[in-house]
Amino acid sequence: MPDNAHAADQPRRKHAQLARPDIGEFGRHELAILGAPCGRIKELAARLLPLLSDTLRVAYVDADHAAGDDAAQGGSGGQDAILQAGATAELTDKITFTRLDVKRPLDRFSQPELLHHQSLVLVNGNHFRARQQLVILDPAKPVEKKLDRLTDVRALLLPEGVTEVPAYLRAHLQEANVPVLPLHDTAALAELILEEWRVAAPPLRGLVLAGGRSQRMGQDKGKLAYHHGQEQRAYAAELLAPFCQDVHVSCRPDQVTELEYAGLRPLPDTFADLGPLSGLLSAFRLDPNAAWLVVACDLPFLSATTLQHLLENRHPGRMATAFQSPENEWPEPLIAIWEPRSYGTLLRFLSLGYSCPRKSLINSDIELLPAPSPQELRNVNTPEEAAQVRQELQ
Repeated sequence: MPDNAHAADQPRRKHAQLARPDIGEFGRHELAILGAPCGRIKELAARLLPLLSDTLRVAYVDADHAAGDDAAQGGSGGQDAILQAGATAELTDKITFTRLDVKRPLDRFSQPELLHHQSLVLVNGNHFRARQQLVILDPAKPVEKKLDRLTDVRALLLPEGVTEVPAYLRAHLQEANVPVLPLHDTAALAELILEEWRVAAPPLRGLVLAGGRSQRMGQDKGKLAYHHGQEQRAYAAELLAPFCQDVHVSCRPDQVTELEYAGLRPLPDTFADLGPLSGLLSAFRLDPNAAWLVVACDLPFLSATTLQHLLENRHPGRMATAFQSPENEWPEPLIAIWEPRSYGTLLRFLSLGYSCPRKSLINSDIELLPAPSPQELRNVNTPEEAAQVRQELQ
């Protein structure tokens, strides 16, 4: 039966079936703090920040009561003259920080977009929801009427003078083993948050980039053999395997069959003609919730020792972890760990007309490492270079 006839028998989908990023109201990692007056919640956030900010990029989400009261009485609601005059956004370089005021409501799509670069979001739970919660057991602000917001409580915090968890809260939590900490023990709470963040690091999947046209080489670079007759794309996949839950080989659609015959797991490009970016975006389209350990297929000197160093120094709180090029200060995009939030960044750069993964790294918050063995980052692009490499590896 012709392929198009078979396709005609399939139910039509109104929308493409896409895997969605696993994010909450504001980000992948978020904690609502509730059970106390707003001032006390903000004070706790301020105490935690010095202990978290060395590791994480932390945002705080709150509402401004005063602005709302002013607007209700006919005032400007806190807007300055430019917004009152009709601007819908005002971007201000405050020298030591940048402020963006926008005239649009927060919603489940704009909130993660605005906080895309944050690795943790602390939220005033009196005003907003978040996927996980810290509950302060302040008798002046009981959470009995907010139990629907307690979907995943990570800790109960006892203010001075409070020694018992209320019966209604114990019943709501049932058998959940929730830590109970003194509210004043900032260090213990910060360590709990950091440890849970470490445990929740995205799983690592492997990607060998082998879908290029190899125009300078004149033949497929992935099929070249430098190590005992083994094709380089298979050699690279074998290198990645011990470090990843699985390994895919990025390829053009016309390469799928030959890769399957070679015993490899092909991942055909679903973003066409973008060079290495095609493979990266196709990998994130397959799984936007994994981190991808990416290597190019033309790195015959790359070793497991260098990959181990990359993993040992991985920082899931950054957009990516990459080696610095031996030739300049720039990051190497094709021996790197790309964290899930790099997906949105790569798409944003593509929307601005840039398909270079390195440009995304240069202009983003990444962990940049000196290469332990810089010679291993040497790639091979021409027949002359390939011949030289074979001599060196004999």
